[in-house]
Amino acid sequence: MSKPTEAQEPLPEHRQRLLEAMSHAVAGKGYADTTINDIAALARVSKRTFYEHFGGKAQCLIALYEAASHQAIKVLRQSLDPRQDWHGQVEQTLRAYFETLASNPVLLRTLFIEILGLGTEGLAARRRVNRALADLIVEVVYAGQPKRVRSDPLVADMAMGIVGGINELVLQAIEADRVDRLAELTAPASRLVRAVTKVLEELS
Repeated sequence: MSKPTEAQEPLPEHRQRLLEAMSHAVAGKGYADTTINDIAALARVSKRTFYEHFGGKAQCLIALYEAASHQAIKVLRQSLDPRQDWHGQVEQTLRAYFETLASNPVLLRTLFIEILGLGTEGLAARRRVNRALADLIVEVVYAGQPKRVRSDPLVADMAMGIVGGINELVLQAIEADRVDRLAELTAPASRLVRAVTKVLEELS
């Protein structure tokens, strides 16, 4: 059977191919030097097909950022071991997170740094991802607590603070060219979670 033509392939497959093309393009050339022609050529689709899915290069990067982030969160959830207490789960999950980030260092730099330069739309996407990570932290740390505790606004805000702190540790590692050693952040990040949780317990 011959390979389906571009017009015959379902649009979701085109979108996936465009995201993969964006990933390869920015890994090879960086976001600033990547063009829509580059992305379309790597995805083996027309520019018209690109614009059927994305309004421009920035929107494609945001979609890639969210897809990559959701995949990382999926890895985190799969790494959870209910047999461990929350301290062990947090450490194991953070290690899996850092190892996932370090698996593609060039793309990591692009997603963590370039997303900040896309204006309000990029910041909104970053905040959505941060909220999903914060929700996961609350889920792990407060798994045995009543719903009213887990939904306390202070708990949610402090969890976002933890995510912000972890992001800064990652950015610092990127700037220092230590992406290959991201797993070393597991210990300080775990201590941060424990310290913030202890403060919340004292306030409650």
